[in-house]
Amino acid sequence: MTAAETPDQVDSITSVTEGAPERAEGNWDVKALLADNQRLKAALEKRKLNEKKAMRRYRSEEELKPYQAELIRLQQHLEASRTRMIILFEGRDAAGKGGTIRRVTRYMNEKHYRVVALGKPTDHERSQWFFQKYVRQFPRGGEIVLFDRSWYNRAMVEPVFGFCTDMEYQNFMRGVGGFEKDLVRQGTVLIKLYFSVTKEEQARRFNRRKTDPLRQWKLSEVDVQAQERWEDFTNVKYEMLKQTHTTHAPWTIIRSNDKHLARLNAMRVILNSVRYTRLDPDLDFVPDPRIVVSGSRELEMMEAERVGNGKFQG
Repeated sequence: MTAAETPDQVDSITSVTEGAPERAEGNWDVKALLADNQRLKAALEKRKLNEKKAMRRYRSEEELKPYQAELIRLQQHLEASRTRMIILFEGRDAAGKGGTIRRVTRYMNEKHYRVVALGKPTDHERSQWFFQKYVRQFPRGGEIVLFDRSWYNRAMVEPVFGFCTDMEYQNFMRGVGGFEKDLVRQGTVLIKLYFSVTKEEQARRFNRRKTDPLRQWKLSEVDVQAQERWEDFTNVKYEMLKQTHTTHAPWTIIRSNDKHLARLNAMRVILNSVRYTRLDPDLDFVPDPRIVVSGSRELEMMEAERVGNGKFQG
């Protein structure tokens, strides 16, 4: 081992060369040597690539930390003022909602936030007022509740897959505005985030889920059909924004093809939703306009696409 080589590097190279056929002096197999050389090169390239990925991931996580510290300060402000906060995370499958929630809450005080991801409604819940199961999960004073999908399932997933009747869908679209207006009027801070991913990026993420044993659990039957029903989801997205983007409860669109930038800018949106004493006033709190788009601007762009192409693009 030379002074420039670490024990890990020696072990890595040794593991590649182990098993190579022993050769008598002066009787070298050229093809075997070339094959060994190629195998060693491939192993070293893979090692370099893994190191680059690890360093990029480390830098990304480090860039989030000042904002995660600010989220703790925000949480302390909410607790002191007994203010309730609800954050909705909506969007297509594989748009990055779950990963963003994990980064947002990573260092928060667990006593003062909850992540809610409700499953399929029971027969008892189906017989109740639609919003009742969500209201049961609402925050107390000083608490943040993050909904990983929310009552907007009734506006997006359910109508596309026929999980609700047309009347149930229409009733929801007519009633949700008043429901949210009353919620905000009574002092709850309501943040509605829609994560927008392209069809090509969604397909890439689905393919990764199929082959990665650590991500296969994320792939559901609904996910499998998401690509086939892309236009259906786009149509209901448009109707949802058109009817539920309001002055009291606006939508904020997060472009999430780049997961890191989506997470960073989602944090900025959350931090800008409430006035509190900044931990670091010199930190950049301005959302990137390439990543963060208002619901009204998204509607304008979708309508322009429909005029220009005859249909929505996404």
